[in-house]
Amino acid sequence: MLELKNLNVHYGAIHALKGIDLKIEKGEIVTLIGANGAGKSTTLRTISGLEKPSSGEIIYKGKPLTPSPSKTVKLGIS
Repeated sequence: MLELKNLNVHYGAIHALKGIDLKIEKGEIVTLIGANGAGKSTTLRTISGLEKPSSGEIIYKGKPLTPSPSKTVKLGIS
């Protein structure tokens, strides 16, 4: 249902997310845990369209997710 493939995000020279892979199936409940600065917020902001990935893919229901907050919210992701 929601899949991240080799997701990378940079803030200038800082490589904040490094090759994140995640697959969430319909009906699953998932939580992100980790230390401060591990990339939890950046991951969620990128899925929500608030950050643009440097590379990689976000796929929702088999289709690429456009990094646009308004379009993402209309799909029920926020």
